[in-house]
Amino acid sequence: MQGGARSLFVRMFEKDVSKAYPPRGAVLILPGMNDGPSEPGSLAKRISASLGDVWNAAAAPVRDPAIDAAIASKAAGAAPVVWLLGKVQSGKSSIVRGLTGASEAEIGSGFKACTATARIYEHPSDAPVIRFLDTRGLGEAAYDHHADIEVAEAQAQLLLVVMKATDAAQDAVLDVVAAVRARKPDWPILVAQTCLHEAYAHGEGHIVPYPFDDAGRAAAALPGDLGRMLAWQRDQFGRLPGRGAVAFVPLDFTRDDDGLKPALYGIEALHAALLRIAPDGVVAALAAGDGGGEVARRAGQHILGYAMAAGAADALPVAGAVAVPAIQAKLLHSLADIHGVAWDRRMVGEIAGALGAGLLTRMATTFGARQIAKLIPVYGQTAGAAAAAAMSFATTYALGKAAQVYLERRRGGGEGTSGVKEAYEEALRGAFKMGADRFPGRTP
Repeated sequence: MQGGARSLFVRMFEKDVSKAYPPRGAVLILPGMNDGPSEPGSLAKRISASLGDVWNAAAAPVRDPAIDAAIASKAAGAAPVVWLLGKVQSGKSSIVRGLTGASEAEIGSGFKACTATARIYEHPSDAPVIRFLDTRGLGEAAYDHHADIEVAEAQAQLLLVVMKATDAAQDAVLDVVAAVRARKPDWPILVAQTCLHEAYAHGEGHIVPYPFDDAGRAAAALPGDLGRMLAWQRDQFGRLPGRGAVAFVPLDFTRDDDGLKPALYGIEALHAALLRIAPDGVVAALAAGDGGGEVARRAGQHILGYAMAAGAADALPVAGAVAVPAIQAKLLHSLADIHGVAWDRRMVGEIAGALGAGLLTRMATTFGARQIAKLIPVYGQTAGAAAAAAMSFATTYALGKAAQVYLERRRGGGEGTSGVKEAYEEALRGAFKMGADRFPGRTP
């Protein structure tokens, strides 16, 4: 936004905000505030300056590793965790690749150790929407699963068991699953039966169309002993404790140059099984950006990740007034990179103008009210903080969706802002519930 235009917007904004507070010169005292009285004019200036910072930072981004790391940490703290439980070379990394679209190199370098025998992968790395916890010691003689179970139970929302279809030596995996279900009887379990092609005769390919039903049973004859092997693995789970849902998905995720088509055999069945039994947060994270190509998928994941970071940042009193604008500015810059478009001040002014001063004023006025609510004892530490987190999640998510519409048009060589405001308003309606689900009763 050009300097003069931004100044005009700030003056208009401060005038509008002042109407919601006592007249200038009056003293506003909030219960529980130990720092003395606060003038409404200064609050309006602070909020408007923060909102202006979003546009300035998007137009002239400054890369700050400390801010980048803080955003990633905030998002990761709110991201759901899927526990990948399986032996080495069972296909766990291939499942991560299939679900996220990340490359093998990204996944290989992205895993970080969290215990001596467990590691975690966060995707996407700059604002994670989902994390995969991988236990690596299964099947080894000296492996002690107790430490991994403790970590997983404290973090995971879904247990995804990975078994190579042709491997009958699964006692180590089943022992851990039994221990988990004894302590968490309602936990859902998804069993991926992988590497189907290892049971094929030379030259055989996948059966197309995919022949397995929702229970993982085939409606057509399978090559060799594959049907018997899959059935044997399913039977082992019938002896486990617990009452949570258990779903089986035979699949085979290979590289494009392996010659097996399709390379992600069973991906639709895996998505369907996740939709049936996984918690909503896991489903939403994996579905972000689906159905619109690679650019749309990456943009959708980043929008959700930055929105989660904003919600997490705004759960703390006052801190959110500084953090959320920085997160929103970084989101706009990230989306521009994904679309191969560089923000300039004219473009920033166009999208701000498309959203409208009235809409931005209402957003920022509500933002200021959220910061005040969080400072009030009892209410501010519970309902106020939760409402602030949900609101910041929703407005950041909607801002990202509006920017995505604008940048997609610019990427194609088009002009104009048609549909930008509508995209914001439509996304905002759904994002309020998403934010409330992710930050229910959030406390500092």
